[in-house]
Amino acid sequence: MIDTTEADGAFQNRCAHAARTLAPCVGHVIHRIAFDAFPEADSLEITLRAGPHKPDIVVSLAGVRYVSVAKDSGLEGFVDEISLVHLPRTPCPWPAETADMVGRFGGLPELAWLRIVGPVEVDVIASIVTVYSAMSDDEAAADLHGPG
Repeated sequence: MIDTTEADGAFQNRCAHAARTLAPCVGHVIHRIAFDAFPEADSLEITLRAGPHKPDIVVSLAGVRYVSVAKDSGLEGFVDEISLVHLPRTPCPWPAETADMVGRFGGLPELAWLRIVGPVEVDVIASIVTVYSAMSDDEAAADLHGPG
């Protein structure tokens, strides 16, 4: 049997860690958005880039319940805002902006809301979120050549 209090806290902590990891991504560019729709679980992956001096960031979301991607003039331009918000189970409140995104009901798991604002606006609500950070080109070159 799983202690739901412990499980709830763990997911909330993962969301907080992901939010801290994503905060410095303001100024990155959305390089790629990939969406896979399968009967078992929908997933979405977003790659953020900022050039050779900063690491690429990949946000992987699974158990997607809502996705919206709106673009103004293509994928060119920088991320102005990025956030990841933990959405707890009922009866705890959610931000008002999510009211039209996902209907709430008993038994709905904890979710995470990713929001990216810039020339491309992305909103995703999912039950699983993972943030990966790759080495920057500079770090990879230093690692390849060793110290010194």
